Amino acid sequence: MTAINQQLRFRSAARTHVGAVRERNEDAVLDRPEINLWAVADGAGGHQLGDYASERIIEALGKVSPPSSTAQLIDDVRIHLGRVNRELRAKAADIGPRAMICSTVVVVMITEARSCCLWAGDSRCYLLRAGALRQVSRDHSYVQNLVDRGEIRPEAAADHPLANVVTNLLGAADGLVLEERWNHLAPGDILLLCSDGLCRVLADPDIAAILRDYPVEAAADRLIESALSRRATDNVSVVVIAYLP
Repeated sequence: MTAINQQLRFRSAARTHVGAVRERNEDAVLDRPEINLWAVADGAGGHQLGDYASERIIEALGKVSPPSSTAQLIDDVRIHLGRVNRELRAKAADIGPRAMICSTVVVVMITEARSCCLWAGDSRCYLLRAGALRQVSRDHSYVQNLVDRGEIRPEAAADHPLANVVTNLLGAADGLVLEERWNHLAPGDILLLCSDGLCRVLADPDIAAILRDYPVEAAADRLIESALSRRATDNVSVVVIAYLP
């Protein structure tokens, strides 16, 4: 799906792919430019029904009503995600005492040239500005905690044997914790939401080059194609949002 918001002059495109190895896609994406809302959810590997968890998140966000204010939009997103969290906890409890039905989620909302990012887990939000890429979100993961404590260098995180251990997931606990970060946007800025299937195989300079060199729809396609060309072992999902000059 590709869309353009005429009021704020941004264009968006969302893509998801099963990847080069897996048989089931446990990722899901949301592209709702009509209310300035986008998301990526990645069902947690190793848990039951990861695809169900990510789909329920996107279905719930798809029901968020057009807001009367930014505050209402953020509140509604939090309320809908909280409901899904409780639903997944209840469904897992019905399966058994050790069952977990979980997913990461990263959400972006845009209003008055400001973006609000909410997330749980290691699906990411990036901002490309003047050709330079920086990560807006912070991974909720075991290795990120090691990096934060100075126990390993950032470049060693991807190859760490526990790189797939996520410390915060929707559905993992009764109380949902969503981290929040705001950014001012300028014309020409590009936001990227992605599952870890992308950033595990593409380095930041490669991602930045694609976002710089291709228009929105082609950039979304090229990111997926580049991940597949490197034999992405996980599902791969992207949402590209460009604030047009």
